[in-house]
Amino acid sequence: MGKIVIATYKPKPGKGKILDRLVKNHVKVLRNQGLATLRPPMIMKSADGTVVEVFEWISKKAIEEAKENKDVQEYWQQYREVCDIIPVSDLIEANTSFSEFNPF
Repeated sequence: MGKIVIATYKPKPGKGKILDRLVKNHVKVLRNQGLATLRPPMIMKSADGTVVEVFEWISKKAIEEAKENKDVQEYWQQYREVCDIIPVSDLIEANTSFSEFNPF
């Protein structure tokens, strides 16, 4: 059974455009490794510029496999250089009943 996740990426100063490019290809990279489903990802932005990505892993096992996958790890290293991965609860939008985000 698939696992839908919400990932939040807060860009480091001056790194927003690089982060945007990485996020656009993220699920494609995971799919190429057989880790993500064909469900289209939802990508949006928080009021403070944090990128919110909602996508579906093939399974819980796929999430664990990604942690050992060389290609995925190389891609995620690029993320670490341009953003901080933060909890959804850190977003101001998380404090409302109907969280609103800007289109990506």
